[in-house]
Amino acid sequence: MPPLVDPVPGGRTGDHARAHALAHELSAQGVRGIVLAYVDTAGICRVKTVPWQRLQSAVAWGVGMSPVFDTFLASDAIVRTDVLGSPDGDLRLYPDLDRLVVLAAQPGWAWAPVDRITQEGDRHPGCSRTFLRRIVADAEARHGLTFKAGVEIEWSLGRAAAPNDEFAPATTAPAYGATRQIELSDYTADLLAAFEKQEVPVAQLHPEYAPGQFELSTGALDPVAAADQSVLVRQTIRAVSHKYGLRASFSPAVTERGVGNGGHLHLSVWRHGVNLHSGGEGRYGMTGEAESFVAGLLTRLPALTAVTAPSPASYLRLKPSQWAGVFTAWGRETRETAIRIVTGTSGHQSQDANLEVKPVDLAANPYLALGCVIAAGLDGIASAAPLPEEVVDDPARLIPDEAVARGVRRLPTSLSHAVDAFREDEVLRTALGPVLADAVVAVREGETASVADLDDAGVAAAYRWKY
Repeated sequence: MPPLVDPVPGGRTGDHARAHALAHELSAQGVRGIVLAYVDTAGICRVKTVPWQRLQSAVAWGVGMSPVFDTFLASDAIVRTDVLGSPDGDLRLYPDLDRLVVLAAQPGWAWAPVDRITQEGDRHPGCSRTFLRRIVADAEARHGLTFKAGVEIEWSLGRAAAPNDEFAPATTAPAYGATRQIELSDYTADLLAAFEKQEVPVAQLHPEYAPGQFELSTGALDPVAAADQSVLVRQTIRAVSHKYGLRASFSPAVTERGVGNGGHLHLSVWRHGVNLHSGGEGRYGMTGEAESFVAGLLTRLPALTAVTAPSPASYLRLKPSQWAGVFTAWGRETRETAIRIVTGTSGHQSQDANLEVKPVDLAANPYLALGCVIAAGLDGIASAAPLPEEVVDDPARLIPDEAVARGVRRLPTSLSHAVDAFREDEVLRTALGPVLADAVVAVREGETASVADLDDAGVAAAYRWKY
């Protein structure tokens, strides 16, 4: 598919003058450098930085970075595919000025997500941000559909001085407890202040279930902006944590036991300003298309986990009866099904109704995760896939024969099993394109091989501070 915008080296229309003015405005605000950020296949946010004086040049010509990072593992080891993993070649990182923000928790710095473009001026087929933008644009062009999305952010807060990179919770107060909020009141207040200055709309910030764990939810945005925002939110949490002598882990499994950190996706499908998850004649007000969208997701969930749960540590979290959603089932406000239908409160359904995809964690590249989830749902709409019967309570309680009869399957129990399912899924591989699809397989296989000799405690330790 041709690029949605032809990014010609030497200029994007209207951005030169804007970048010049913006650079001097940033300087007047005390900004000395700009973080240029993107997320690689392994889910690691990689950055380059430029001084404020170089912003105009970065917008005009980009900043160099090798395509080899598409096949970096979380450990920084490199794997190879037929296309990627070579030391040859270069890409250009082009900052998105519409998403540039001054970092409240990092004085002297601003931040912007980037698009990765070849030296010839074409969009790089391994650019996950471009992939998500293409999926969203195609949905609107072909089906008249738009989306609102959000990424829940869960993190475990540890003491930075813990020996041997172990996890020592910053608080041992009870889950969801007032004591935990009080003990870290200054920390969380500074987080809220930073997000307010950065114009990040926070919906909730509260203590969560696991030791030292917190969760933050933000307002719904278009999918590309939602993915950008999830990266920015984590940058901010890391910076505020560092100021307090604390360390934030977004790993799916900080230790070998427990519920771990999720990164659930919330998504709603819209047409001409109307939410298809509300006001329809289907179950819980869903339209027929919304039901088929959910059905498409259920069909492809085993393969999707290679993208949404991409770390060996993810499978320490994906356990039954831990609210991780490890069965191909859906239900209204059912936290044990992989797809949770959220209808919203009375009087707000038309705006708030959405679906939550639960087997997702923050090792996932958010652009890949949202793009693949949307592609799976669109395939369900295209085939008018019927939505199976709802599952109430915990699917783990179903007797095996009943589960089979109702199409309820356990999701992959290891990353290698997820990759096997992904290899066989033509819809997801086609949506990603050969370069990104091959990178997903190569990186997941590399991660699996890298921990082959480790027990669960070793796997948790290997990824504890990577994400």
